Amino acid sequence: MTRQEVFDGLKEVISVIRPNTDLTNVSFDTPLITGLGIDSLSMMLLSLAVEEKFKMRFPDGAPIPTTVGEVCDAVIAAL
Repeated sequence: MTRQEVFDGLKEVISVIRPNTDLTNVSFDTPLITGLGIDSLSMMLLSLAVEEKFKMRFPDGAPIPTTVGEVCDAVIAAL
C-alpha cells in the first residue's frame, strides 16, 4: 500500500470522526491538533478507526503521531 493510498483512506476516516472539518488543504504536514482540531478523545477514535480500516494495530508504546504524514507512516510500518 502506498503512502498516498493510506493518506486517502485516512482522510475518509477523519471525515467520519470530524465531519465538519475541511479536508481540501490537508497535506502530509498538517498537524493533527492545530490543523484538524483532533483532541484526545478524537485521537483515540481516530486510532481505532484507522486500525479497523487498514486491518492493522498500532504497536503499544509507539510515539503518538502529531501530523497526518506520521499517521500514514505508522500505518505503513504496521502493515
